[in-house]
Amino acid sequence: MRLVSYLKEGHDQLAVFIDGYLYDMEKLHPDLPNNMSMFLNYWDESLSMAMGGAIMVKEGKISTNKGIAYDQVQLLAPVPFPASFRVAAGYRQDAHDNLHLQTAVEPFPAFHFANHHSIVGAGEVNCMPDHLNNLDAEMQLAIVICKHGRNIRAADAAEYIGGLMVMNAFNAIQQTKDGLLSNHFLAATGPWLVTTDEFELLQVPAKNNQEGYNWNLRMQCFVNAEQLLDCNAADMDRSFAEMIESASYGVDLIPGDIISSGVTMNGSFLSINNQNKSINSAYKERWLKETDIIEMEIEGLGRLNSQIAKDEDDFSIVSKNG
Repeated sequence: MRLVSYLKEGHDQLAVFIDGYLYDMEKLHPDLPNNMSMFLNYWDESLSMAMGGAIMVKEGKISTNKGIAYDQVQLLAPVPFPASFRVAAGYRQDAHDNLHLQTAVEPFPAFHFANHHSIVGAGEVNCMPDHLNNLDAEMQLAIVICKHGRNIRAADAAEYIGGLMVMNAFNAIQQTKDGLLSNHFLAATGPWLVTTDEFELLQVPAKNNQEGYNWNLRMQCFVNAEQLLDCNAADMDRSFAEMIESASYGVDLIPGDIISSGVTMNGSFLSINNQNKSINSAYKERWLKETDIIEMEIEGLGRLNSQIAKDEDDFSIVSKNG
């Protein structure tokens, strides 16, 4: 099931995407919550009712007149108001973030908290002038927690995952005398949250005898229609089951928490630039710029479109501080 949040009369409205139309929750069943936060907090009951309503749509028992065309609404992030946002180190690679290097040696996946208030949906990404100096984007896979838990064992982690979604984490790279400084100032998610039942046949064993499983999902990134990345979520070095076990150790996870995989292998401009410079020292670095359209697509999860825009405020904190 594909769950979509969109803007309706100034508020976030939760709907189900079916054959190009969005069906608000109350159209499927009068007892369903109309926003993602409430849906996640009553996940088991809500999901069962919503699936029943979706079946009625497909059988023609609920008319398409009850739906609204998908391209006629303003999409929001599937989870517009997440409870928290953790970025895990799901991939082993040489990158600017030392968390990624730990995957080779740590007994459990490392992670860090990011700003859960800076998660947006598809559309314009407003950047400050300093963001546009060396603007990076990181392709990630994200999960959403749908059930309260603490000290969750990896073997039990699957029941806490409500769904999957595409994530594009935007990162401003600053070169300083001490090295690279990165600012993960915003993350885009969408276009929808897809429930895990749609991927049961795509489960594959986790790598390196890790606990849990990965999903065999093709991941692609395009900038201005040029393909820059083609990889697979099955290549994650640490599974989401392990990430949940690590994140919940002595800590409560609650519905609406987001956990992302971290940047995929060579899934950012920084890693692509570093790889090319190691081959050709004359390689000219490439970064995102104003008006660029970046599209990230994961098989079964849809394509997330973002367009880079310059913020109206021309304040530069770099210039201010010399």
